[in-house]
Amino acid sequence: MQADAATQTISTDKIISTDPPYFDNIGYADLSDFFYVWLRRTLRPVYPDLFATVAVPKAEELVATPYRHGSKAAAERFFMDGMTKALQRLAAQAHPAFPVTIYYAFKQSEMAEPGVRAAGEHDADTGETPALSGVVSTGWETFLSAVIRAGFTISGTWPMRTEMRTRQVAMDTNALASSIVLVCRQRPADAPVATRRAFVQALKAELPRALRELQAGNIAPVDLAQAAIGPGMAVYSRYAQVLDAQGQPVTVREALTLINQVLDETLAEQEGDFDADTRWALAWFEQYGFSEGEFGVAETLSKAKNTSVDGLVEAGILEAKRGKVRLFRPAELPADWDPARDARCTHWEVVHQLIRVLETGGEVATAALLTRLGSRAEVARELAYRLYSICERKKWADEALSYNALVQSWGEVVRLAGERTAGMPVQQGLEL
Repeated sequence: MQADAATQTISTDKIISTDPPYFDNIGYADLSDFFYVWLRRTLRPVYPDLFATVAVPKAEELVATPYRHGSKAAAERFFMDGMTKALQRLAAQAHPAFPVTIYYAFKQSEMAEPGVRAAGEHDADTGETPALSGVVSTGWETFLSAVIRAGFTISGTWPMRTEMRTRQVAMDTNALASSIVLVCRQRPADAPVATRRAFVQALKAELPRALRELQAGNIAPVDLAQAAIGPGMAVYSRYAQVLDAQGQPVTVREALTLINQVLDETLAEQEGDFDADTRWALAWFEQYGFSEGEFGVAETLSKAKNTSVDGLVEAGILEAKRGKVRLFRPAELPADWDPARDARCTHWEVVHQLIRVLETGGEVATAALLTRLGSRAEVARELAYRLYSICERKKWADEALSYNALVQSWGEVVRLAGERTAGMPVQQGLEL
């Protein structure tokens, strides 16, 4: 059956699960022309109404395509209005006993507009100190605005592995690995109004727990920021409105910025689980990556992190010579490394040894190493998430790819390690 989403009656008292258009990400009608022209030649006599036009109709297609609407702003308004009407229709007709589930996958990529206050910005409402603006996506912002305008509240999010790593767009790129399923219900008519300060406090109370659950579910780092939007917007959408100190509504764009900032803060707080050498390496990496830096700067930082450059050299994670200091890349680490014999084993070295083994020996070899790491393994995964977020922010694509690959492989590596520990046979490979 086919009908206009804004006026259809197909969904009346139905359980609804839908995968809507992704803003300006895909030109569905343009792509359909490739098949349409051939189908029309054979099927027009059978379905004359369906194939009445020479090409696929495009004017009513619900995507934000600027060239059809004259400008980017006009295309965004068209998408917002159309999506709101479609979602309002779903909200009104959905079966009241069941939630509406909406699949969405749109990578965050655009900086917040100037003037958007940061999560900790000092004002009469929050009483806090300034922080950097976060990152939001126009696609996410527009879609979520439509969801909320339609009268939905987001009651949950389910990351689902729907994207194959072997698809062309994901080959050697930091492409999304999952879709996020938004679980939506109609917002109660008596939903309360909240201040911006109360919203931020609720985020800081609830988002860390949700983040730990996402990480425990082994969601890929490239998907983490997108997945965290769900729990954050669940807080935002439970209120009829969120108002700032001047009584103005906090927009979805500002809410997304706040959510991303709390996410960054939460990831940073996980550094408390790392050893002192790793905390030094993390701070150094954020500034220099794997490039050289001055010895004096490294020594000063080591005092702040309660370690020493000599100790870091002894730990085997960097070299210091001729007044320069540089972290070792995974490929430079020793292939005969044994954590049981390492007198100064750091979480930093654990992560990068796992990456080295994964890239050279695959998941089976990585599982063999994992069985020897003990409790250090889970903390290493936390570190991989943190390192990925740094690389993504710094636009270090190659390094980000390695950390993302490690976390994505984690579930299979743990399974293989469990089989090895239990004494079960592990398939080494497929011989053809």
